[in-house]
Amino acid sequence: MVVRLMYLVDTNVWLEVLLDQQHAGEARDFLQTIEADEIAVSEFTLYSIGIILTRLKKISVFLEFISEVLDESRIVCIRLDAARLREVAGVATELRLDFDDAYQYVSASSSGCTLISFDSDFDRTPLGRKTPAQALAR
Repeated sequence: MVVRLMYLVDTNVWLEVLLDQQHAGEARDFLQTIEADEIAVSEFTLYSIGIILTRLKKISVFLEFISEVLDESRIVCIRLDAARLREVAGVATELRLDFDDAYQYVSASSSGCTLISFDSDFDRTPLGRKTPAQALAR
């Protein structure tokens, strides 16, 4: 049986849960409801979370996140090759996105995923985005 990735989860969704922020409940509901093999995370997200949690001196939270997301689940990590990184540069310019948003955009579009994010910058792109709650309402 082949399972198709359906959702690329943006960094801010993971951080809501990891840092117990304002939308943590919504993000947690999504992550607990959707099958792990339907979820993707970009390599950039992994690095961003590592940087943020290290700065906050939450290394143990980062290590637990890596264990749960990469080692113990069927969540797929998307890594962009050189050609796709060039595409990121073009998308950043064309759609007026920051590098991190352009990276997520290319990761989602190249893998056929719906982008799950709290970042409204994606609303002005052809791909768009859904919040975790919107995705669950499918």
